[in-house]
Amino acid sequence: MPASNLRAVVLVVSTTAAKDPSSDASSGILADVFEKEGAGQWQVMETQVVGDVAVDIQRTITRWTDREDPVNLIISTGGTGFAASDITPEAVAPLLHRHAPGLVHGMLSASLAVTPFALMSRPVAGTRNKTIIVTLPGSPKGAKENLESILKLLPHACLQAAGGNSRSMHVGGVKKLEADAGISASTTAVSAASSHSAHMHTHAHTHLRDHSHVYSHDHSHGHTMPIRHTAASENPRSNDPTQGPSRRYRDSPYPILSVEEAASLIKQHTPPPQIITAKVDGSLIGCILAEDVTATEAVPAYRASIVDGYAVIASTETSSRGVFPVAQVSHAAPGDIPALMAGQIARITTGAPLPPGATSVVMVEDTLLKTMTEDGQEEKDVEILAESVEPGQNVREVGSDIAEGETILHKGEEISATGGELGLLASVGKADVRVYKKPVVGVLSTGDEIVQHDRPDSLRRGEVRDCNRPTVMAAVKGWGFEVVDLGIARDAPGALEETLRDALRKVDLIITTGGVSMGELDLLKPTIERSLGGSIHFGRVSMKPGKPTTFATVPVKNNAGERISKVIFSLPGNPASAIVTLHLFVLPSLHYASGLSPAGLPKMLVTLSHDITPDSHRAEYHRAIITASKDGLLYASSTGGQRSSRVGSLRSANALLCLPAIDIPLAKGTKIEALLMGKVGSELDISE
Repeated sequence: MPASNLRAVVLVVSTTAAKDPSSDASSGILADVFEKEGAGQWQVMETQVVGDVAVDIQRTITRWTDREDPVNLIISTGGTGFAASDITPEAVAPLLHRHAPGLVHGMLSASLAVTPFALMSRPVAGTRNKTIIVTLPGSPKGAKENLESILKLLPHACLQAAGGNSRSMHVGGVKKLEADAGISASTTAVSAASSHSAHMHTHAHTHLRDHSHVYSHDHSHGHTMPIRHTAASENPRSNDPTQGPSRRYRDSPYPILSVEEAASLIKQHTPPPQIITAKVDGSLIGCILAEDVTATEAVPAYRASIVDGYAVIASTETSSRGVFPVAQVSHAAPGDIPALMAGQIARITTGAPLPPGATSVVMVEDTLLKTMTEDGQEEKDVEILAESVEPGQNVREVGSDIAEGETILHKGEEISATGGELGLLASVGKADVRVYKKPVVGVLSTGDEIVQHDRPDSLRRGEVRDCNRPTVMAAVKGWGFEVVDLGIARDAPGALEETLRDALRKVDLIITTGGVSMGELDLLKPTIERSLGGSIHFGRVSMKPGKPTTFATVPVKNNAGERISKVIFSLPGNPASAIVTLHLFVLPSLHYASGLSPAGLPKMLVTLSHDITPDSHRAEYHRAIITASKDGLLYASSTGGQRSSRVGSLRSANALLCLPAIDIPLAKGTKIEALLMGKVGSELDISE
């Protein structure tokens, strides 16, 4: 990426400005800095204003960073002071994959040269995926000075973060880097900032004239926010298990996403399907073709009879009726066949090749036996009763089913268990085809309380039988994927890391259950991030059940030494939550990795058989039984209590009702979307 094509966005954090955009005085000044001092390298793509709400800040940032074409730089302004409402550092720090303390030091040094009150700002900076994120104060002057102090360094940082080759970028050493950036060791950020010492540096929001915190670098907007007593930099990502329960997060650092946002991230970060060559046999069932398939030979490969009867030489000029000697017999078997001469006929079976010279076939029903051979074993003469037999009648011509060179199957088609696709491939002699490799799935349960489901002795206090692992494995096998049983991992960081590392060598995608909530022994997220170097793309979803569902990718090397990503889904430990999120999130990822489109469960409209009360705060995926009625409609009935720990809510369930987050009941007869998990029963199948 050329340095002249760098894309920046500005995030204004201010409840006041969110209500009255005209009160924002910072974004325009920052845009001027990019334009006038950015050496033509920057394009400010967007300015967004949000209130002092952590979720809104996080959602806006991840919208810019967690997509296929992320921006290069996010500059936020506001919310970095000490007022109760100043939460920008706390909202941004958990999103950072790597911190950039050097940028923070440079900004503070530049502002400190102007006023000691610069130390009242709490900026953070770092990277998320391929984007640099920097938080600036809300004061227009303070924001301007901070940005000016680091602006010339940011192109180099952005290019590296975007994946630039560091070795080639550093050819020529530091002196060349300084020259390219237009700076020198003697022109430091502090000296540059000191040129602004002629003015006072109050770090106040100019749009908050009624506020009294002139030197506080913040913007309390008349509402109370929870006060955090730990610095965000001390716990930038998931919990650090080595620090014990006293240092764990008291609320989740992961922004809560909608189901649609989570689904989009799964599509974006699931590794693309891999192409392999596979034999044409039963193992192809469920595979997706990676290229078009053309016929290398015609079907049929010879002129064949479609009935049992007699091959004849028909003419449009003479009658077909008459008595003819049976010169030969043609069965559906390989071998050479003598030519048929004028005045002769040949007995022929269905599928058998026509003798050379024959034009048509007369059905046996349109003939009479006139004479037999002396031993009475064979036909000698047969009378043809059909009056006007046309050439080609009752004959399958060469290539009439499939022509040589014809495309018989297209890229993206699935080889189904009904047999049609496999039959086509076999009929044209295909020995192998190129398909997308189906990922191998590993399933792991976690928790000291989990015991094998089939252990014969009684449970001790606190023990729970493992129903998740066999249930998840059965579902994944039913979808047609190979499954590896990874067993049960105990709640110890080293043991969990070792289990996951070993699993990543064996499988393409890992599904775990349990260990993703806020407890001190919920170790999956910190193990993925801190021990495996993975990226957690989301750690909470606004849904019921399944809120703590986690989706991550981990960098590994394949057998060729190439760096690739593998997927880990960490599902909640409650059985209903695990199975709902398995269908809702894991199945689409498996489909993406297999080349199948559309991905995920099929969606349909159903009619409620009774009233249902949705959750008023979160979208709910209600387990239900769908039945096809005699009136042609699909009706949905709840499976009963929907508590996330109640595995019985899945018994007989073949669908998930997509209930919106509303505070009014849905009446009987309401039509609503449903995701189909299994076979639909029919009232017509029930004997009366």
